[in-house]
Amino acid sequence: MEPRDLVATAAERAHELPGAEQENPFGPEWDVYKVRGRVFLLIPLDDTGRVTLKSHPDDSVALRETFADIVPGYHMNKKHWITLIPGSSLDAELVTELVTESYRLVVEKLPRGQRPVDPELFGRLAP
Repeated sequence: MEPRDLVATAAERAHELPGAEQENPFGPEWDVYKVRGRVFLLIPLDDTGRVTLKSHPDDSVALRETFADIVPGYHMNKKHWITLIPGSSLDAELVTELVTESYRLVVEKLPRGQRPVDPELFGRLAP
């Protein structure tokens, strides 16, 4: 994926998610996407085209081993965050899936009354 496509795909999916909000708490250089005040996606507004999001620790290891363009989270806890960098191993479907999963991981940690969706069902394929 090209840098602008990676950023656009991630941001577009984030905007579709129930209760998601875009903020700039670190200044105009970063778009930060939150659900109920908790971060699930960070996009630096520079030319790198990278995207940082939450990932289950076991999944993040597997993703980094499988995809050359997924690395440990840039300036984040390397166990719980991954960074997607532009490259040929990523496609729009994977990016959309990873943003959705990051959102779900954050939602499942919210108190039940604050959850905009059921994290057990949201974004999962029907059996």
